[in-house]
Amino acid sequence: MHRREQSTFIHIEPIGRVLFERSIRARRLNVSIKPFRGVRVAMPRSASLQQAEKFVHSKLTWIIKHLERMKVLELQHQAAKVNAPVIDRDAARRKLQIRLDALAVLNCFTYNRLCIRNQKTRWGSCSATNNINLNVKLVLLPDQLIDYVLLHELLHTRIKNHGQEFWQELDGLTGDAKGLARSLRSYGMRLV
Repeated sequence: MHRREQSTFIHIEPIGRVLFERSIRARRLNVSIKPFRGVRVAMPRSASLQQAEKFVHSKLTWIIKHLERMKVLELQHQAAKVNAPVIDRDAARRKLQIRLDALAVLNCFTYNRLCIRNQKTRWGSCSATNNINLNVKLVLLPDQLIDYVLLHELLHTRIKNHGQEFWQELDGLTGDAKGLARSLRSYGMRLV
């Protein structure tokens, strides 16, 4: 990987193509696997490509197991796509805007802007400037999970990480932050 290159693909047997990507946020080598995207290795600036490849080889069993799981999820998604509900974007925007504003007022949060998008990998996000992005598909979730995502993003206007303080605060707002996070993960493939 050249100094200017931030990412490169390398074929590694028996898993296939792996994306090696430098990340200023990465403190250590990290492997992630996502549906339809495959295997990605986040590399801190201090790591060499050779170290990263060696790391992947040390995680082959884990990677293969999770790639098989991703293939099942991809097939489930393809089947679900056939019967996917059509979302009225204007109605979804209104619903999410009204609920976000109500939760913000109720819990003394402020945010800058709201953007509703059709995202594939996230239910929501909050920028460094407190702009909140929400996935239009949130409206397909139960109200309790919608509120969880909205409160999660509103809390990021105050706490910009997922540390212990963040989870304690979120637990105070939702009653069971970790349990709701687990429930939300079961809906994950609706994002793709």
